[in-house]
Amino acid sequence: MKLNPYYETLPENYLFAEIRRRVDAFRAAAPDKKIISLGIGDVTLPLAPAAVEAMTVAVAEMGNAATFRGYGPEDGYAFLREAVVRGEYLPYTDKISPDEIFISDGSKCDVGNFQELFSDDCKIAICDPVYPVYLDSNLMAGRGKNITLLKCREENNFMPELPEGKVDVIYLCSPNNPTGTAMDFETLAKFIDYARKNEAVILFDGAYSAYIRHPERTMHTIYQLPGADEVAVEFKSFSKTAGFTGVRCAFTTVPKKLSKLHRYWTRRPCTKFNGVSYIVQRGAEAIYTTEGSAQVKKSVDYYMDNANFIRRELAGHGFTVFGGEDAPYVWLKLPDGLSSWEFFDTLLNKCAVVGTPGVGFGQMGEGFFRLTGFGEKAATCEAV
Repeated sequence: MKLNPYYETLPENYLFAEIRRRVDAFRAAAPDKKIISLGIGDVTLPLAPAAVEAMTVAVAEMGNAATFRGYGPEDGYAFLREAVVRGEYLPYTDKISPDEIFISDGSKCDVGNFQELFSDDCKIAICDPVYPVYLDSNLMAGRGKNITLLKCREENNFMPELPEGKVDVIYLCSPNNPTGTAMDFETLAKFIDYARKNEAVILFDGAYSAYIRHPERTMHTIYQLPGADEVAVEFKSFSKTAGFTGVRCAFTTVPKKLSKLHRYWTRRPCTKFNGVSYIVQRGAEAIYTTEGSAQVKKSVDYYMDNANFIRRELAGHGFTVFGGEDAPYVWLKLPDGLSSWEFFDTLLNKCAVVGTPGVGFGQMGEGFFRLTGFGEKAATCEAV
């Protein structure tokens, strides 16, 4: 049997699978211990009532022969694509149209799959530390020797530096997972200028844009900046804003100015994807109503209150912390000499609290630790 040899280049365990393994071992050894998780970025509040109501109506439609729907369009129903443009883009820019929106079952899938559109010898730039899917999916494709890591350092608030040489694809994430920091207009404008001069493409992960609290220094969408629609693809999700982690719905924006990428990404789901269910898309559409928007904002505010609390309390006890201001993540600097996995094990075994080791997001994450504001409020306070 001949297998893909590039899977052997991956880390032994996916970060969150390893966390789950260690937590399961602790739970088996101490079954009476209450575990509080501030680790994986999963939501805890229920779906917005507007989304639940819309999906309930859609379920009833599917049970009626007159309104039943089978296969939908692979790139999403027009009603949701239009709602996305109204809710996500028109308040900030008029550059994006509904036929540039592609509905999917999750940004993780889209970010991992988009690399298929590029040649094997493409040169890829990825921030370090950052969400591991960017790196892993390119390793799976055999691009390990063509990857440049853009080191994000504490001294510059974890802003990535421009690639030193020419690269073809640049992955950016803002607000960043894991550091919780958001790129400012000036930094992102430099990347757009670089991409235009070098004929590169920016793959911009904006999954946490709803958490931005300082719009004067960072942006809700990359397309607020001049020239971005010529060089950037944007990924966004309903998971962390509307609680769709278990429902699955997201979208990718591919401007028509990137004509070949737009054509290729249109073609890909026709072959590999049958589209997100009608029921789920009706639920996603509902979060852009007046009621739905208010409900989603309330949930986002709840998680940000948790993140602000974590940041404030840890800082008050002498820790150096980042994030928690424009993102639901707090990036904790560990005492000198303590590795992030050592801190993970200590925190789990002594406090029954789960976080995420920084090194799991890249070597530049060693010595740091990620905590999330996605927990239940009372449990978050207890954990801190």
